[in-house]
Amino acid sequence: MEKKEVKKIGLIGKNIKYSFSKKYFEEKFIHNHVDNFVYENFDIKSLSDLNLILKKRNLVGLNVTIPYKEKIIPYLDELSKNAKLIGAVNTIYFKDQKIIGDNTDIIGFEIALKSFIKSEKPKAMILGTGGASKAVNFVLKKNNIDLIVVSRNPKKDEINYDDIDEDLIISNPLIINCTPLGTYPSIYKCPRIPYKLLNTKNYLFDLVYNPEVTLFMKKGIEKGAKVTNGYKMLKEQAEASWEYWK
Repeated sequence: MEKKEVKKIGLIGKNIKYSFSKKYFEEKFIHNHVDNFVYENFDIKSLSDLNLILKKRNLVGLNVTIPYKEKIIPYLDELSKNAKLIGAVNTIYFKDQKIIGDNTDIIGFEIALKSFIKSEKPKAMILGTGGASKAVNFVLKKNNIDLIVVSRNPKKDEINYDDIDEDLIISNPLIINCTPLGTYPSIYKCPRIPYKLLNTKNYLFDLVYNPEVTLFMKKGIEKGAKVTNGYKMLKEQAEASWEYWK
């Protein structure tokens, strides 16, 4: 019986020991009896190492995480329509000898968001302006949810963390942490918002999923807010990525 050639997929990022992606796919392969794929972490200090990864034998696709979701774009041949609109990539696949970037974060976030807020459409406050924030922004606008973006260095139409007051907390009950603050091992960090002003009408969505309950979420729970982490988003974006690679 001819042995199947093993295909490689993996994750590009920096300091990615915290990531569950490798574990998620390895468990998926075992559960579904997939014996011709391996998933590898590529923890790189800069994208100057990307070409070495792309030359790996039998590589069929990659996930991309912090801090490279935006920075990786110049290294790609093409972007999907959505990746182009968002300005961030979390999935890479190969087609017709071209390196193509797409964004499955939007699929993952939309599914997770609707599971969390059901049919409600609370106005939202997005914390952070990186690649994940751009995907979240895209999904909220697609679903006609009004939003405000909070940044340490606000640009036009953005606000500073110091601008968050009780009126903003009340008028924008959905607060989404798109920063890596609170990710393992730095579990005692969280975005700098006035948690004392939170109430039972707030929804706190943390894109961080390791630890399972972040400090951001704990501070919300203390005020009676509804909270969720980013694991469902991770799972759903991973499954969407898999469709390109299998």
